[in-house]
Amino acid sequence: MQYLHTMIRVADLDRTLDFFINKLGLLEVRRVSSDAGRFTLVFLAAPEDLELAKGRNAPLVELTYNWDPEEYTGGRNFGHLAYRVDDIYAICDRLMKAGVTINRPPRDGRMAFVRTPDNISIELLQKGEALAPAEPWLSMQNVGVW
Repeated sequence: MQYLHTMIRVADLDRTLDFFINKLGLLEVRRVSSDAGRFTLVFLAAPEDLELAKGRNAPLVELTYNWDPEEYTGGRNFGHLAYRVDDIYAICDRLMKAGVTINRPPRDGRMAFVRTPDNISIELLQKGEALAPAEPWLSMQNVGVW
């Protein structure tokens, strides 16, 4: 058995791509559009997974954009996507400066949560040992849910 991808439905493809590519730093691996099916699929990989993703089309996040508007509601059966990061403080600072709300700040230097424009929860985990607790993260409160 081999893990391939996780699919999430998105309401605004451009806004979601801005979040995942420009803010979070994922890379587009491939894109498929179907006029007959009226959808676009965009497959994304984390930078350290790019060569693996190109070689076997995995591990990936699949963004599914249906051209006809639909309302998506989240269920408790789906929790979150998780990514290991080199510097949790640096990525949270970059995301915050780009207008992304840090729902669960990295007070412990190890873990944070943010949400995509479609309200999908993203967990960020520090690579290796936790960083020493530091401001402004140490004093920040949780916002919303994750």
